[in-house]
Amino acid sequence: MWCIRGQHRRGFTLVELLVVIAIIGILVGLLLPAVQAAREAARRMSCSNNLKQIGLATHNYESSTRRLPPSLCIDLTTGGGGWSVHGRIMPYLEQTNFYNQIDLSIGWSQQPVVSRFRVPVYYCPSDPKGDELRDTSSTGSTSGIYLYPTTYGFNAGTWFVYDPRTNQGGDGITYPNANMKIGSITDGTSNTLLAAEVHAWSAYTRNGGPPSTSVPQTVDDALAMIGTGKPDRLLASGYGTGHTEWANGHTHHSCFTTTFPPNTRMPYVYNGVTYNCDYNSQQEGNSLTRPSYAIVTARSFHSGVVNAVWADGSVRATSENIDGTVWRASGTRNRGEVVALD
Repeated sequence: MWCIRGQHRRGFTLVELLVVIAIIGILVGLLLPAVQAAREAARRMSCSNNLKQIGLATHNYESSTRRLPPSLCIDLTTGGGGWSVHGRIMPYLEQTNFYNQIDLSIGWSQQPVVSRFRVPVYYCPSDPKGDELRDTSSTGSTSGIYLYPTTYGFNAGTWFVYDPRTNQGGDGITYPNANMKIGSITDGTSNTLLAAEVHAWSAYTRNGGPPSTSVPQTVDDALAMIGTGKPDRLLASGYGTGHTEWANGHTHHSCFTTTFPPNTRMPYVYNGVTYNCDYNSQQEGNSLTRPSYAIVTARSFHSGVVNAVWADGSVRATSENIDGTVWRASGTRNRGEVVALD
């Protein structure tokens, strides 16, 4: 009789298994950067859409009031700050219900309804700290208000921001107590910045100096300015509390300046920690005699560029390698400079 023998099934050898694993690893290594790039492209597009909405809301505010929004309103008899542009354009960002619960004539820190209120359009999804709450009481405030950051600042000009002695503001799109019409932008709305990206939880010094009112020309000049400010808002983690209060109209919380091109590093060392630092010589409204000058640089987490919305409502990605003179000209509304971005 014939005897049927069982057939052996041949499995993977160890070498073959290792080869398969290696191939899978190579494929994952090739695909992962593409996936990450696709995700960043989506985040960058979302960021651009946020700025588009902010630009449209600002235009709707101007159409309704016949004025561009001030960075904040200051009582020149008592000092004190107030609501940011972000707070003023809320009705035009489908936030009417919230807007109806606040009073712009009363400081945001006195209105508990603002605590923990988040406006998604006010932060870029690429910023890792863009949705990190700040307890304002942790830095001396007694308001007990928790605020979300903003990663979009409005254009406060090149350097000089505001002088409470004369109620005069700088050369940007907004400043304290501003009463500007869009026709004030004689350089052309397509040539003038409205708002740009900034980093949440940015480091800054404040309320000191400047040693000179001349526009700083180099990073070393800027570091000399930064060194005259108080470092009381620098955190040991390497961050700071700048742009952590979306409702706050101070320049270091809701604006930027074009003193230096986007993403310019300002390596300020304090207590052994190196900070990428901004500067505000005087919190607007905290003094009735001291003018404010600011270096608050536009920054992003997109590689090589910063997104910005211009006064005509268009959104463009601007290279961090843009000529500094051109970038400063983009921040002025009526200086007559020729802006050539391409």
